[in-house]
Amino acid sequence: MNASDPDQDPRLNAGSDARWTFLTNHAHVLVTIARDPQCRMRDVASRVGVTERGAQKIIADLVADGYITRTRIGRRNSYQIATGRPFRHPVSEGHELDELLAVLVPIPPHALDT
Repeated sequence: MNASDPDQDPRLNAGSDARWTFLTNHAHVLVTIARDPQCRMRDVASRVGVTERGAQKIIADLVADGYITRTRIGRRNSYQIATGRPFRHPVSEGHELDELLAVLVPIPPHALDT
């Protein structure tokens, strides 16, 4: 393989079996909840690509660490993202969750009409 030829690097080929993402499943769950705070657990799991049990565990982690709050409304849960929460990794020190969500969660057009 020629190191200077990116087309020869199997890690960069779209059809490669090796799949990775820049964000963790915890971040994907946060983005999903930020986009739809009344999202059902099965929908969170489906959108993130984890099992319902995996989604429940991630949400429990996020609630326990204060990144989201969960409110029971009838038979459903509603979630609220906490503002001003820091990233947990030292490399991201000095940045807050709000910055990530501002980039990844579009503001609905009707919210701009105020």
